[in-house]
Amino acid sequence: MPEILEEVKALEENTKRQKLELSKLCWYMRGSLSLEEAYYTSPEDREVMGKLVEENLETTKKTQMPFF
Repeated sequence: MPEILEEVKALEENTKRQKLELSKLCWYMRGSLSLEEAYYTSPEDREVMGKLVEENLETTKKTQMPFF
């Protein structure tokens, strides 16, 4: 029984992480990606979009251009 509870807790944490990741992507995309659309993306697509966001954040920091 404790193993099942541990697995449920791990799945809940994974779900929370995924929701946060998708919400961040939507925010960074400034509305061009809805949360519903984000749920339909593949893990590979999310990884690519996340890397693009990271690259853009680094460029913004280096150039000191406004981001927000």
